[in-house]
Amino acid sequence: MASTPGILTDWPWTPLGSFKYVVLAPWVIHSTYSFMFGEEGTDLFYILVFPFLLWRMLHNQIWISLSRYQTAKGKGTIVDKGLEFEQVDRERDWDDQIIFNGILFYIVRCVLPKAQTDLPIWRGNGLVITMLLHAGPVEYLYYWLHRALHHHFLYSRYHSHHHSSIVTEPITSVTHPFAEHITYFMLFAIPMVATLLIGTASISSYFVYITYIDFMNNLGHCNFEFIPNWIFSLFPPLKYLMYTPSYHSLHHTQFRTNYSLFMPIYDYIYGTMDKSSDTLHESSLRKEESPDGEGLNNYGGIYIQRNPRLKVKVVDGSSLAVAVILNSIPKGTTQVLLTGNLTKVAYALAFSLCQRDIQLVTLQQAEYLKLTKSLNATEGKVVHDSSYAQKIWLVGDGLSKKEQLSAPKGTIFVPFSQFPPKQLRRDCFYHYTPAMKIPKSLENVYSCENWLPRRVMSAWRIAGIVHALEGWNEHECGYTMSSIDKVWQATLRHGFQPLISKEAAKID
Repeated sequence: MASTPGILTDWPWTPLGSFKYVVLAPWVIHSTYSFMFGEEGTDLFYILVFPFLLWRMLHNQIWISLSRYQTAKGKGTIVDKGLEFEQVDRERDWDDQIIFNGILFYIVRCVLPKAQTDLPIWRGNGLVITMLLHAGPVEYLYYWLHRALHHHFLYSRYHSHHHSSIVTEPITSVTHPFAEHITYFMLFAIPMVATLLIGTASISSYFVYITYIDFMNNLGHCNFEFIPNWIFSLFPPLKYLMYTPSYHSLHHTQFRTNYSLFMPIYDYIYGTMDKSSDTLHESSLRKEESPDGEGLNNYGGIYIQRNPRLKVKVVDGSSLAVAVILNSIPKGTTQVLLTGNLTKVAYALAFSLCQRDIQLVTLQQAEYLKLTKSLNATEGKVVHDSSYAQKIWLVGDGLSKKEQLSAPKGTIFVPFSQFPPKQLRRDCFYHYTPAMKIPKSLENVYSCENWLPRRVMSAWRIAGIVHALEGWNEHECGYTMSSIDKVWQATLRHGFQPLISKEAAKID
């Protein structure tokens, strides 16, 4: 909500809540009836409006899922902050603008005589004219409308609602008051109405244009950078015709720069381009992937810090997961290869292996440097070797197909991740993910994960149960861990038994 909401802030169907879609029902029913029974001929545009609205919702949902997945990974993130629940609640009605556009499409089709004639499916000249009109009048008028919306009078009543989201996500792009969406539709309607009046409109030109608007809106607000620099090096004028996620992100953090819609050319012309646009684009592309999704929360540590008076204990189960893996490594092993994303479990596992005088091998130089720095390992404890000669592999998320196919025949893959790797080799052996058999006394538990056998539970779940049974009065989260030996012995005392895959058992 804007700081001082103006008129036409709320959508007309807001009181309907989740039943707001009923406002489309009359047109959907009428268009379907007309198409099926030929009341008004075979008007493809009229019948395709509703499927197109569904496509727009799916398109937006794909962007939402992709953006949140990338945020969890951390690679390419522009504004490195989490989403607040208030923002999620504020943006949950992102589909209102799709409903609004659908109603306007239906109304225009019924009111304008030329819209009632059968539009062709494709006309190339109509699509070209549409894009030219967008690059000219639409982009130009939007630039000045956007600057006007940043005037105190309009900003406080309308546009501040959109700028409440500093950390943007795709649906932030359409989180505006109702009045703003009216003006935006009037701008975007210029190419559509113009091509209709001059007789070059087509169903494809309309649907492609709206999809382009959705795509660019979502791209500009997704909060992760993925547009490579080589595109602009290959075709330098493109930087005036296409913005990037980091380019528009600066508008949300600096407010008075980068006003353009999708084409930065008008920021260049009128001197409102942020001078740090190129620098932010390059630095965002170089940003490395987070070790894993849990790392965003410091493995639960931030939650504990924010809630110091918790009456329950938070247990991430890392110590038991490490214990299970250590006891899965064949006795007499002197060297293992560790590859995959370096998580809390991976670092703890590496430390324990070094204490047991088992040499740790990494395939990647970056992994080698991170481990040696973290462990302060003496020379020879951790080595970098890309020969793929090792027969015991400890693997996590991020194990590549190439790496797995390069392993020697008879390799034992022992996962330290919660999800198992895809099994590509029939001549190798795969352990289960860290898990144990549950005791017979534990009733009404048959299956926990679909990649584990019956009455087998993952180590992370078991750790919480054992923690409670033992009455331990400390958290196991953040970057701290319980004693691996203590947790392992306590788990065995409570009847949980080690689990070894049938394939791996053949080599024992």
